Amino acid sequence: MAKTIFHPANQRGHANHGWLDAHHSFSFASWYDPTKIHFGALRVLNDDIVSGGQGFGRHPHDNMEIITIVLDGTLEHKDSMGHTQQIIPNEVQVMSAGTGVTHSEYNPDPVKIVNLLQTWIFPKEKNVQPRYDQKTFRAEDRVNKLQALVSPIYNDDAGLKIHQDAWIYRISLEAGKSVTHTLHTKGHGAYIFLIDGKINIENQILNKRDALGISETEMFEIKATEKSDVLILEVPM
Repeated sequence: MAKTIFHPANQRGHANHGWLDAHHSFSFASWYDPTKIHFGALRVLNDDIVSGGQGFGRHPHDNMEIITIVLDGTLEHKDSMGHTQQIIPNEVQVMSAGTGVTHSEYNPDPVKIVNLLQTWIFPKEKNVQPRYDQKTFRAEDRVNKLQALVSPIYNDDAGLKIHQDAWIYRISLEAGKSVTHTLHTKGHGAYIFLIDGKINIENQILNKRDALGISETEMFEIKATEKSDVLILEVPM
């Protein structure tokens, strides 16, 4: 029988800094929960709302795979590799920090908020050459089917590449529809984060921003009881 861990939305860490309203699925910054350090190779899943004209100043990272998914608004990225890019909904950004990189993330709109999901995944190998990429993923291409946003660097699917045996999928499930996901290998687990809607996995009901970690299984089924926007992060355990 599959091993599951349920993380209700209202039990996430929360920090409101005025310009930043952040919810943390795993221990981050000043919020610490010894039961929520990471899920396998998944270290961070932050649900951030950044006020207009505000952002994260330039700061360093190394040896981490950083993935940003913009849900609403516009995010502007600048880094020490020379990239200045804007990211909008349906776009995904990946940054392999590797030997070290500095970057800033800023909301260029003076009024409208930006809502983003930021994920950190431990890399399979350390001190790789830092790299940056971003890509648009059409919403119509994930209706009732898995859309690969992120995948391992050796994989030839459409996902953006990271230095880890990990995949990130997004799916828009219509009410009454279901999807089955088969894990790539026995030692993997999946962390399912519900962006919006209502779903059932292994008889566990998830509502908006709830999450479920599932491992020690080969596959699982997601059933939508209403229209749902689902993120699946498959990682080595």
